[in-house]
Amino acid sequence: MTNPTALPTRNWFASYPLTPASARLARQHARCRLDAWRWQGDLDDAVLVVSELVANAARHGRVVGHHLWLRLALAEDDALIVDVSDPRREFPRFEGGGVASGEGGRGLLVVRQLAHELEWFLRDGQGKTVRAKLPPST
Repeated sequence: MTNPTALPTRNWFASYPLTPASARLARQHARCRLDAWRWQGDLDDAVLVVSELVANAARHGRVVGHHLWLRLALAEDDALIVDVSDPRREFPRFEGGGVASGEGGRGLLVVRQLAHELEWFLRDGQGKTVRAKLPPST
């Protein structure tokens, strides 16, 4: 388990429009940033988590005139923190233990499998943030 009091040693964020194309752009930016930081975790898993969380925010968090925010941070223990914030306060419900039907709804199931921790919280004023923590390689 990551140290909950560990302070970020590196911190980066970007804003993206709430459109499906943002997931691809966020993947590219995340890969470049984590390469530059020489993060020792599973880069493919991290990029997939970023992509899924951004895609969910773009699909379910859309509010005209607003953007989503992606934040990547490395904690002192080299754990990766991925925060994706959108302007909606609602969080999708997952019935039956998170089993999705049809083509959609599997993104958070994938994230739950890859992330060490997954949580969400409301932001002051407006919206929510979904946070995934990925461990460094051991």
